[in-house]
Amino acid sequence: MEKKSIVDMEKTDSIKKNYAYNTIYQILSFLIQFVTTPYVSRILGSSGIGVYSYTNSIVSYFMIFAALGTAGYGQREIARHRDDKEDTSRIFWEIELLSVFTTGISVVIWSIWIIISSRYTIYYAVLTLSIISVAFDISWLYAGLEKFRLIVRKNAIVRIVGLLLIFTFVNVRSELLLYVGIMSATGLLGNVSMWTYLPKNIQKISIKRLHPFKLHLKQTFIYFIPTIATFIYTMLDKTMIGAITKSESQNGFYEQATKIVSMAESLLFSLNNVMYSRQSYLFSVGKTDEIKDKINKSFEYLTAVSVCFMFGITAGAANFVPWFFGKGYEPVIKLLCMMSPLPLVISISNILGNQVLYPSGQRARSTRGIVAGTLTNVVLNSIMIPWYGAYGAVIASIAAELVISLIYVHMSKDYISWKQIWNIIWKKIAAGIVMALLIGLIGINSHGSVIITLIQLLTGTVIYMGVLIGLKDKFGSYIILEIKKRGKNGKAKP
Repeated sequence: MEKKSIVDMEKTDSIKKNYAYNTIYQILSFLIQFVTTPYVSRILGSSGIGVYSYTNSIVSYFMIFAALGTAGYGQREIARHRDDKEDTSRIFWEIELLSVFTTGISVVIWSIWIIISSRYTIYYAVLTLSIISVAFDISWLYAGLEKFRLIVRKNAIVRIVGLLLIFTFVNVRSELLLYVGIMSATGLLGNVSMWTYLPKNIQKISIKRLHPFKLHLKQTFIYFIPTIATFIYTMLDKTMIGAITKSESQNGFYEQATKIVSMAESLLFSLNNVMYSRQSYLFSVGKTDEIKDKINKSFEYLTAVSVCFMFGITAGAANFVPWFFGKGYEPVIKLLCMMSPLPLVISISNILGNQVLYPSGQRARSTRGIVAGTLTNVVLNSIMIPWYGAYGAVIASIAAELVISLIYVHMSKDYISWKQIWNIIWKKIAAGIVMALLIGLIGINSHGSVIITLIQLLTGTVIYMGVLIGLKDKFGSYIILEIKKRGKNGKAKP
């Protein structure tokens, strides 16, 4: 009997289309954050932002335990078995049952934490919604099926609803708890809403046929180790800043700086979210040349954008921060400048992790890099934060990401080398330096002008692309080619 296909490869959304969906959502998320961040910064102040940052970092550890690596593992397994609807359905229900079980355990342990906590108890209680939301998160299913439009559609609506709720109800500093509640509740709502699409993609399976612990517990745990390690070094800095400095403002400054970098990264890494599922499929059918080609193209694109962000943030931070965050956030300028290399460094490990190590089944091996980065982060945070506060945390984060990227490149040497990476990025760095010098001159006597930031943005983009084209960089050549194609298509129209 011929197996029923859940995804006809001829009808599967193309990478470009899925990337477009993902990019649209990331741009929407960026715009929403761009609107809400200045508002919330002024309403809640650096101390209020610091409280949210610290408590959110604590709940994140419990959320990652609740997830237990099911998202990454589930996406890979769905991608590998998507041609068989029955297999896909069985795998989905097994992984989902496992997620519900681990979420339940996490909620119980979290409840104990709330009881014994002496600070921020009420905030922790509200953040329970964030942990519960993990059990309802099935976005990994649609990502594995490469149906990113479904994820984008629902999440976009939820993000807009969250925006409206914040502007409607969060109007004074004392409404920090309400802000925390809105952020947690919208996350839960977004995950629950994804279940409306389930009947069209997954069929019912007898519970007697499901073996979540026997078949998936070990594998999800393998995914869990690097995931928890990643979360530790990305969240530990906020936790340690709050615990060591006892300064809510320090946490607030650090949170706002990381928010800008995270917005940049979200636009960058939407491509990798799409490519992970496709690369998992290509590895399963042994198409090595196509895998290498997509890795090279990803490096061309992501490094081009990340280098632009890096030099743009460095040169424009002094003018940008005062008008964006408001008065009292001056320390964010230096933090942003120090953090600016992170998008480039992270893009290297992100590409190799999502397009080589994870889809090829080397998640356990990649754990070595994550653990090494985590240890680097913990040690340096312990040394640097007591002396330099939030600035020390930045140094620790960059060092940790560098360690991970170095190890990942070594592990992926059969697919790309440091020489290839350098050949891809050196022209982009040269273009970035030229751009930074010129936009720096534009804002040299300005400290808080929206107009100057817009001029810097437009001028910087033109200069950067112009230098890339002049140096005959592949990314610049690709842009020229796309412009010519669109021009020809436009002329062809009657």
